[in-house]
Amino acid sequence: MITIPYLTALTTYFSYGLLFAFGQLRDFFRKIFDWWSHNSLEGYAPICLGLEDFYIRRLYLRIQDCFNRPICSSPDAWFDVVERISNDYNKTLKRTTRVDRCLNLGSYNYLGFAAADEYCTPRVIESLKKFSASTCSTRVDGGTTTLHAELEECVANFVGKPAAVVFGMGYATNSAILPVLIGKGGLIISDSLNHNSIVNGARGSGATIRVFQHNTPSHLEKVLREQIAEGQPRTHRPWKKIIVVVEGIYSMEGELCQLPEIVSICKKYRAYIYLDEAHSIGAVGKSGRGVCDLLGVDTADIDIMMGTFTKSFGSCGGYIAGSKELIEYLKHNCPAHLYATSISPPAAQQIMSSIKVILGEDGSSRGAQKLARIRENSNFFRSELQKMGFEVLGDNDSPVMPIMLYNPAKIPAFSRECLKRNVAVVTVAFPATPLLLARARICISAAHTREDLTKALEVISRVGDMVGVKYFPAEPKKQQLEGEGIKMD
Repeated sequence: MITIPYLTALTTYFSYGLLFAFGQLRDFFRKIFDWWSHNSLEGYAPICLGLEDFYIRRLYLRIQDCFNRPICSSPDAWFDVVERISNDYNKTLKRTTRVDRCLNLGSYNYLGFAAADEYCTPRVIESLKKFSASTCSTRVDGGTTTLHAELEECVANFVGKPAAVVFGMGYATNSAILPVLIGKGGLIISDSLNHNSIVNGARGSGATIRVFQHNTPSHLEKVLREQIAEGQPRTHRPWKKIIVVVEGIYSMEGELCQLPEIVSICKKYRAYIYLDEAHSIGAVGKSGRGVCDLLGVDTADIDIMMGTFTKSFGSCGGYIAGSKELIEYLKHNCPAHLYATSISPPAAQQIMSSIKVILGEDGSSRGAQKLARIRENSNFFRSELQKMGFEVLGDNDSPVMPIMLYNPAKIPAFSRECLKRNVAVVTVAFPATPLLLARARICISAAHTREDLTKALEVISRVGDMVGVKYFPAEPKKQQLEGEGIKMD
């Protein structure tokens, strides 16, 4: 639950309403002045729906300089951001030759493996020389190298499951796997704030979809009980199978999944658990093995474990880990395995090398030091932001820290002012979040030093005062929040 002050909610609604009203007025006059111009697509339906095009033209284009910022270095703790200029009120942006060195608070480089590493990089270069940059083939044709077999065994051992299969894209791992696991006559119960890849995968499966309140086990149990009692729509037959889909760390909220309670409920009602550890694997837990490691959950209780290599491991792709029977079934039926080009060999080597560093198999203690540092950095930064009066979402130990902005005018203001002071942050707004809940999403890395974080806090505090996003005192009382705010999911 997010507590929104009434005045903030009112001004946010008013700002969006103003944008919509003036946008519609401008569109009206545009049609009047352009009605005589020749339309070469006369008779065609518009390729973009009106409201989608309206959002792009009237809101996104005004602030698009805050997104898609090009960089020209590795996404380490500091990186080089290329300056862009516009001569047509942000409709188009042109790159310049100027480069600004900025503190990176936006990349998912949780353990610092995205930059050159003394152990990983030489091995990646050797694999590039031996295997080339791409297999140029699918896994079932000529795209399975010895690296791919080693990687799948390495991942299975790391996450504590009997077998694993890897894919070249993290997003496609969810969107392509769910339709293979379940179909018509099945039931997917999904957390209300699950990632878009899960949402699209569930929709593509043809299964019935029900949603439970974000990270609320009691509501999950209620939904399970009701759906089992009702059965399938119209026929009321028993469900062929039920899969509950949750995330380890919710990428837009920074919250840890209440996994022990959810596992208990799924066992009680004989439902399968699909756990997406895109943001948690490698980043949390004593040994970096994700939320199961952190929360003390036996991986044997998780039926399908999914994760990506794009965050903690400094690479690309994703994986599914589970029983040997499940993995064999996926290898014979999943289109992402059968028809997509296999993961790049250098990327596969990067993953294996980084896992070895995490586990200490490189002969050093750097992995343990990275895990300790990411935890210390995350908890320090979150605590300091809260002391300053920002509304920060998420839980301790999570490297993802959303700072609530709410008002659409504060999205570009916060982003631009931080960039002026050489701090690069990511801002997120509708449609990626609900209309009222725009935010800046901070991602902390083990590569950040305490001096880096102190500088970032100074800049964010200064910008927060300037923009007016310090909504709450350091430690607000529960009674004050209940009396002064409204609550939204």
